[in-house]
Amino acid sequence: MSASIPQKKQPYPFWLGGVAATIAASITHPLDLTKVRLQASGDKRMIESIKKTYRTGGTRGLFDGISGTWMRQMSYSMCRFWAYDESKKILGAGKDAPAWKLALAGSMAGGIAGLVGNPGEIVMVRLQGDFAKPPEKRFNYKHCFDALFRMVREEGPSSLLRGAGPNVFRAILMNASQLASYDFFKAELLKTPYFDDNIGLHFTASFAAGTVATTVCSPADVLKSRIMNASGPGSNSTMGVIRQSLKTEGAMFMFKGWLPAWTRLQPTTILIFLTLEQLKNGVDWSRSKGFTFL
Repeated sequence: MSASIPQKKQPYPFWLGGVAATIAASITHPLDLTKVRLQASGDKRMIESIKKTYRTGGTRGLFDGISGTWMRQMSYSMCRFWAYDESKKILGAGKDAPAWKLALAGSMAGGIAGLVGNPGEIVMVRLQGDFAKPPEKRFNYKHCFDALFRMVREEGPSSLLRGAGPNVFRAILMNASQLASYDFFKAELLKTPYFDDNIGLHFTASFAAGTVATTVCSPADVLKSRIMNASGPGSNSTMGVIRQSLKTEGAMFMFKGWLPAWTRLQPTTILIFLTLEQLKNGVDWSRSKGFTFL
């Protein structure tokens, strides 16, 4: 009697990562808003910056630029999760792959997603940083699509690539650290007798991944925010921004906003991976019931 051949598991829908990231980013948006304003403006402290935003805009002010966040997540994040899975297949990085192979897959995904998501990244940063500026320097975009169209019309199509260098660099660092370290920590924790593949494992692995990613990405994140928030000739030079910032603030400017970045990225990372794992469980359940649309 011949043994039945096990069916190969179908891949998950490519858009799951984008949906998970959009849900997570919507919840943590006020913290991301504060991080961008600390990096790009004269605000010094996280709590004071949040209070200032609330005083000037109320609860709604804490969600300034939310449409830009959605645009960014459904371009950049959707692309990075899809590209990471595809890169792992190309490299043959299976369940117990070494850390370097996972990091390489993450770097490949980050390079692709950073370029694809650059317009959404600029839109998000500008929408979030607008109300922290003096009225005469604001862009006054109505929403993400208005920002996109006006940028092309007023600054030319090349404006969509403003800050692409540091953004792609940051995306490579982010995905090599966040996605790869999540998979690595998850696999290592499963080898211990203390963890099973459940929400406790997902929480612990994502907490560790969030801390690693914040520290690795902080310098590129600060540069990206400063360049993208600038406008006018000569304001998009990466070296120019570095020289000016080093001159006025010293080397530690690269870690300015680390605490709000960690405070924002930590819950975001946890929420992304917890949501993604639950979405995958939902897909598995729907397929087991015979639903084929997923």
